[in-house]
Amino acid sequence: MSVADRLAEPFDRGGKGSHPIGLTLLSGAIAAAVLSPLVWIAMRVLQVDTEYARSILVRPTTVEILLTSLALVAAVTGASILLGVPLAFLTVRTDLPFRRFWTIAVALPLVIPSYIGAFTFVMAFGPSGELADALAPLGIGSIPSIYGFWGTTLVLTLYTYPYVFITTRASLLSFDQGLVEAARTLGTSRREAFRRVTLPQLLPGITSGALLVALYALSDFGTPSLMRLDVFTRVIYVEYNAFGRETAALLSVQLLAITAVILAIESRIGDSNRGAYVGTSPKESETTVSLGRWTAPALGFCALVVCLCLVLPIGILLQWLVRSPEGATRIASGFRLEFVLNSVQVSLAAALVCAVAAVPVAYLAARHRSRLAELFDRATYVGYAMPGIVLGLALVFFGVWYDASAGGISETLLGSNVAPGLYQTLPLLIFAYVVRFLPQAVGATRSSVRRVDRSLTEAARTLGRTRSAAFRRITLPLIAPGVIGGSALVFLTTMKELPATLLLHPTGFETLVTYIWGLRESADYGAVAVPALALIVVSALSMVVILSQEDNA
Repeated sequence: MSVADRLAEPFDRGGKGSHPIGLTLLSGAIAAAVLSPLVWIAMRVLQVDTEYARSILVRPTTVEILLTSLALVAAVTGASILLGVPLAFLTVRTDLPFRRFWTIAVALPLVIPSYIGAFTFVMAFGPSGELADALAPLGIGSIPSIYGFWGTTLVLTLYTYPYVFITTRASLLSFDQGLVEAARTLGTSRREAFRRVTLPQLLPGITSGALLVALYALSDFGTPSLMRLDVFTRVIYVEYNAFGRETAALLSVQLLAITAVILAIESRIGDSNRGAYVGTSPKESETTVSLGRWTAPALGFCALVVCLCLVLPIGILLQWLVRSPEGATRIASGFRLEFVLNSVQVSLAAALVCAVAAVPVAYLAARHRSRLAELFDRATYVGYAMPGIVLGLALVFFGVWYDASAGGISETLLGSNVAPGLYQTLPLLIFAYVVRFLPQAVGATRSSVRRVDRSLTEAARTLGRTRSAAFRRITLPLIAPGVIGGSALVFLTTMKELPATLLLHPTGFETLVTYIWGLRESADYGAVAVPALALIVVSALSMVVILSQEDNA
């Protein structure tokens, strides 16, 4: 047996009720690595005085932050459902003109970070923004403030509704319209058929998208900070920078507790609707609803959403770039191509590591279904549910502890502190990205593995192919679209990640997001426009890869 066969054997051996040892140990190690930041948060909290912890958690300010965060999550999630579900229905079940164009256009806001959207909305609707300047000659001296709760809700909704749109659209594509027609022939009214047949089939998809929106709204840091809304993420960052790390750790645990409650609620809803999906062939899904006189309002609705999410931010950035006085000189002196290359470098590294780490976890979950395999699979999702600010803070604690411990050991053994540091290094930053976004690669890879017919690899084995050759020639090409699509999604989200990058990036290692954030208090909007547009363009390229792999899947 060759070396390649011996390496591949743990991944292919094992039948029903058995677990390949090598694959199981590797998947367990990956799951343990993803869960490790929780240990460091817990250790930090255990060091805090009990009375001090109680005083922090029950003080009126903390209660107000809690209520504001919960209200924001509820408002953004509800508004995203009100936007995403109708858009999904229009692009799947109706004769809306240019459906393919609108499908892509209403999904594209995912490439724009919400904090970039917040920047542009402040530029457009802020006290000194475009709208205020346009209304000033008319004698209108002030306009409603974009800052605060409702401004934050608006911006987050516009850049998170695509999660609901995409998952609901997937449910609609897999829904058998014949069930509704059968219910109608049995005398059920249209409204009753929707309530008893259609809604239960769509609810899992809507719930999945709503969960992603809720987690995003709870964990987002940039938009509330720019909109001056005190939520957990903003206050944790402020406390950390003010050297109140005990307070930051306590608030982080409270934020994690809220995240756990949201996941529990989603799991409860998901269990009650399990089995609601009905697979259909494409022909069965082609039943369309004629919009008739509602065609123009439907087009107007889609156009309004696209204008707010895409046309407005890009137009504002381009306008400020062109209008900015002496902008070319300032931008040339401040912005460098190195920032783009740094962002691409760490995002590519995170995407590649996630692709490699996702394969054993996804393969075990798809080929050897058991409680253990499901446990490892679910463990990878903890990092995604963990807000970036909490993950960054946990790894700060770990990096500082490691540097102190390694330095002490080195000084004892060698007489001087020569141990390499870990805090604010690229490996720690990339590890944070992997912990945060590994589930995106695992989910895509797992779905691809499940679509591979086992009989194909068994046939290859009976024809004399080695395990490694069968995997390389049969399994790998078939799961490649899922692996590449998942990696592209990791790349996209890593490019936009703000809080973990701010806390962990090496000193002097500027990326697009750190450079943009450094300019947040500057009135030089032209300087903000260049890196923001560069970030959008690079992110859009990764979205092209995702869509192309979706078409090939």
